Amino acid sequence: SDLQKQEERGELLQPLIFILLVLCSVLLYFKVSLMDPGFVKSEEEVKVHDFMNGRRNEEQSMVIPQVPSDIKMRRCGYCMVKQPMRAKHCQLCQHCVRRYDHHCPWIENCVGEKNHPFFIVYLSVQLVVLLWGGHVAWSGLYFEQSWDWLQHNIFLLASFLLIVIFTVVALLLLISHLYLISCNTTTWEFMSHHRISYLRHSELENPFDQGVVLNLWRFFC
Repeated sequence: SDLQKQEERGELLQPLIFILLVLCSVLLYFKVSLMDPGFVKSEEEVKVHDFMNGRRNEEQSMVIPQVPSDIKMRRCGYCMVKQPMRAKHCQLCQHCVRRYDHHCPWIENCVGEKNHPFFIVYLSVQLVVLLWGGHVAWSGLYFEQSWDWLQHNIFLLASFLLIVIFTVVALLLLISHLYLISCNTTTWEFMSHHRISYLRHSELENPFDQGVVLNLWRFFC
């Protein structure tokens, strides 16, 4: 492959960058899967947090759409905490998650308010690694119609086909999430719009949408 030829010639820059990208994607995977996605705290924890960060909470409340008057904040029937808007109880994690997006089986964790930006960065880095890995695998293939060729290249060919499949999956995931982020909506809200009270009773189709640029800015920054 190209990377092997560069390594044999002593040109180590690209092989090292590739290894660092793979390492970065692995570290991001553990970061997203192990961190708190935004679990809703109990009322006692909220009081302490609000007392310590009162001013910051007041500033944030100014940019958060107000709950319609006919919608009451409800208590979760599973963990009995008061659910803020856009939160949902995940039965797999056994917690309510703020700005719940979805439970991802690949990371065995919820994607929510705190780890959603890291999830997008992880998908982006993983996509770059897959595209580069696909190019490396393709550069090592030379096609011949013989049994000996298949025996020597079966693993490389299988790796290339797997990389193509995972690249398509990562690309579709990244595009769909970036679209939802640009609309300031979540996967759960997009799929269950008709069942969510604060969306079903809202005069606007999406009361959180504040324009593509502002939506992206507030999500990532």
